[in-house]
Amino acid sequence: MAYRYLGRSGLRISDITYGNWLTHGGQIENDTATTCVHAALDHGITTFDTADVYANTVAEQVLGDALAGQRRESLEIFTKVWGATGPKGPNDSGLSRKHIMESINGSLQRLGTDYVDLYQAHRYDPETPLEETMLAFSDIVRQGKALYIGVSEWTAEQLRAGHALASELGIHLVSNQPQYNMLWRVIEEEVVPASVDLGISQIVWSPLAQGVLTGKYEPGKPAPAGSRATDEAGSKTVARYLGDDVLTAVQQLKPIAAEAGLTMPQLAIAWVLSNPNIATAIIGASRPEQIADNVAASGTTLDQELLDRIDSVIGHVVERDPSKTDTPTERPS
Repeated sequence: MAYRYLGRSGLRISDITYGNWLTHGGQIENDTATTCVHAALDHGITTFDTADVYANTVAEQVLGDALAGQRRESLEIFTKVWGATGPKGPNDSGLSRKHIMESINGSLQRLGTDYVDLYQAHRYDPETPLEETMLAFSDIVRQGKALYIGVSEWTAEQLRAGHALASELGIHLVSNQPQYNMLWRVIEEEVVPASVDLGISQIVWSPLAQGVLTGKYEPGKPAPAGSRATDEAGSKTVARYLGDDVLTAVQQLKPIAAEAGLTMPQLAIAWVLSNPNIATAIIGASRPEQIADNVAASGTTLDQELLDRIDSVIGHVVERDPSKTDTPTERPS
């Protein structure tokens, strides 16, 4: 396992992160979830990402139970706040001081820890003053409940404003968590350059494009049984990748992966990690063997010729529009 620094900080994290969106408390039983977490640990993964909104807080509980008994100092545990949780009342979402301060306490209890290494604003909250949000985050850091602060799916402009306030308050805004993969590159034009300037790393979700980059979805054929495209929650995010033009292009990656001695998932993850602004790629798993395959991408170097071949095959179906950063216009309800 390779390790990278998170932003302009001294915190090192595994370049493969285990995440539990859609899986824990949802797609897989708790015993299987625990087996997958232990497999991640066995393969050198030290970084774990979750959120209070995943399975309406249940995913945090499952992860906390699975990590119980591990040496806390040897782990990096990340969680998030913003989405609607609990009974979804008027203050059960967003980045108000009330919601943030109450949410961190609930997350710590469910995760079974006194602190998280990274506490992230899951999305931008256009209905709460940024000053209120960042002051609440700074208080959480000073209380020792979080060591670093991050965000998710913020635009370049939002990152600059948040980073400036964090610096004034003396806290470290070190990361952004965007969707990023071979097919979805909307952060490259604006978010990545701003992040490099600010000393912010990307913690990437969906490096496999919701499984499409494994090659298991074939043009003109129904989605495989049990795949994310057949799952009620997962199908909403995978739909953008299921056009026949995209699936046909992805099939052409198979000989490139084979020539490089990589599986399709390994090629996709290694591609993401070839971007120097990426600190880690988040993987999920419903079976331990998926983890074993994915972590083999850690430390893999793809030369420029191979990267160019990838672009020649899929470049015409890549989404690059920076305006498609997933930034909400209102709080979730």
